[in-house]
Amino acid sequence: MTRDEITEKLKTGIFHVTFTKLDGTVRTMPCTLSESLLPPASKTDALTQKKVRDISAEIMVVWCTDRAAWRSFRVANVMEIT
Repeated sequence: MTRDEITEKLKTGIFHVTFTKLDGTVRTMPCTLSESLLPPASKTDALTQKKVRDISAEIMVVWCTDRAAWRSFRVANVMEIT
């Protein structure tokens, strides 16, 4: 799937994305990009002066529902979305 296809799918609800992590292990992560399920926006990063990463077309940043945190994966490493 392309990045755009994954984005559109995740905007419709919670899905389980199976992908290979950088260390070679396989992870299935329940995640979403549905606006109704995302946490409210905050200014925490600006206040704490955390480094903000450059946007990359190769990386998907999603809301992980089982960890209640932002997580990411490489689009090329996605094996399945259910």
